[in-house]
Amino acid sequence: MARETPITPEGLEKLKAEIEYLSTVKRREVAERIKEAREFGDISENSEYDDAKNEQALLEQRIAQLEERLRRATVIDASKIDNEVVQVGNRVHVKDQKSGESKKFQIVGPTEANPAEAKLSNESPIGKALLGHKRGDIVTIDVPRGPKKQLKITKIEAA
Repeated sequence: MARETPITPEGLEKLKAEIEYLSTVKRREVAERIKEAREFGDISENSEYDDAKNEQALLEQRIAQLEERLRRATVIDASKIDNEVVQVGNRVHVKDQKSGESKKFQIVGPTEANPAEAKLSNESPIGKALLGHKRGDIVTIDVPRGPKKQLKITKIEAA
């Protein structure tokens, strides 16, 4: 039984848009490349044909992965998010107790995680540690490299 994965409404729309693009536009492009490569003659020694078929296989694999994510997705209802306790869908403001540096993260499901956009997975060390805590709590986090971090939750808000 596949486990359900939380996803924001915005993440769901992005996922659907990517599936739509790959299933229509990209599939047609790859099919056209295969057709053109076939016209070069003998396909047994045709590198363009082999490349196009490999691209097609990778494309179909990607579409299948995205469709599986969509089947497992559970959309986070923003109206049911409690801003008293950190949960998936919240934006959390924290202050590093050692450096004094303040940061804010959005806690999202693993399919939407993007540290460059400050979107942390609920399964990441920081995301997992913050879940269930309240404003004012100091959370100790085991990080993969380096000493433990201590983050104080300064604010919890809807994303």
